Amino acid sequence: MEFSFTEEQKMIRDTAQAFLAEVSSSNAIRSAMDTEQGFDPQIWQRICEEMYWQAIHIPEEYGGMGLGYVDLVVMLEQMGRYLLCSPFFSTVCLASNALIVAGTDEQKQQYLTQICEGSLTATLAYTSKNGQWDATAVQGIVTTQGDDYVLNGTYRYVLDGHTAQLLIVAARSEGSEGEQGISLFAIDANTPGVKRTWLPTMDQTRKQAEIVFDNVRVSSSQLMGEANNAWPQLNKVLQLAAIAIAAEQVGGSQQVLDLTLEYTKERVQFGRPIAGFQAVKHQAADMMLRTEVARSAVYYAACVAEEALSGGLLADELGEAASVAKSYCSEGYFKNAGDALQLHGGVGFTWEYDVHLYFKRAKSSELFLGDAAYHREHVATLLLD
Repeated sequence: MEFSFTEEQKMIRDTAQAFLAEVSSSNAIRSAMDTEQGFDPQIWQRICEEMYWQAIHIPEEYGGMGLGYVDLVVMLEQMGRYLLCSPFFSTVCLASNALIVAGTDEQKQQYLTQICEGSLTATLAYTSKNGQWDATAVQGIVTTQGDDYVLNGTYRYVLDGHTAQLLIVAARSEGSEGEQGISLFAIDANTPGVKRTWLPTMDQTRKQAEIVFDNVRVSSSQLMGEANNAWPQLNKVLQLAAIAIAAEQVGGSQQVLDLTLEYTKERVQFGRPIAGFQAVKHQAADMMLRTEVARSAVYYAACVAEEALSGGLLADELGEAASVAKSYCSEGYFKNAGDALQLHGGVGFTWEYDVHLYFKRAKSSELFLGDAAYHREHVATLLLD
């Protein structure tokens, strides 16, 4: 397996870093997070029209660039580094992946094309109030009425759920349990009976919503894949998303390290910069080690994801690679962010410094799609089976 970047991937990384340094400054982040929408529509349009990032791994037949998952992860690392406020993760890493994995040809042609054109944002809704991230999280109920379906239920922790135009929704047949009876639907967010409410959370840089479905009638053409048997597809989408968010965590880990090094070189105590004290050097070295190990785990997982999407030899290792990456990156990012607060001393908690924004994102992304303990248990289960 080749781990070094190609020249194209280096160009993607450098271009993403330069663009995000311009559009996702500290002021831009704070302006976006003060709004209920959570992002600047003009920056989102620039991403779609100038950079074409939303289409990077979507197949060319639907208007995408047809690049691999590693190329996507290269960008996501930079987005995490600059705390980009946008519907990119929800639209590309959740909804687009769901359409690629489980969508019908007609759904792919319609929705992926619109996403590539930058005219559609989307997200995935599958979690309920029970706070779980596996198949038991799917609590929305779907019943059949003739050739149509009727959805009822409340969904929580839906990224950009209050602004997305397309909802990919998981629901289960009444009386089913666990991985059985789950179906996926592609639903227009403005369908009668859909009520969406923004949920204020600790991490203001990434918005979440509650969505209530009250007797929402959907047609059979909105069904994705096979009714009652969609858990394998949904599980694959969640594994791909776990790798994507782990890549963001690597970028965040690197940024809090860089911010801390910059601060400790400037902060003078006892007549010299605190960066010269051995205890500070040890903490900085630990932060760098956690970041590098996390980066290795993510790029291995991204290579596996690329094969999983193309039917390669490592496709069966997707679940293990995703859980290894998500568990390590979750702990590494949160520990780095906590150490950064400590090394910034009292100012680390002040509003003017960006460290607290990374600390809150680190905690939010640690929990989203399952924390480290959840993923370690998954790895243990795979090894014991």
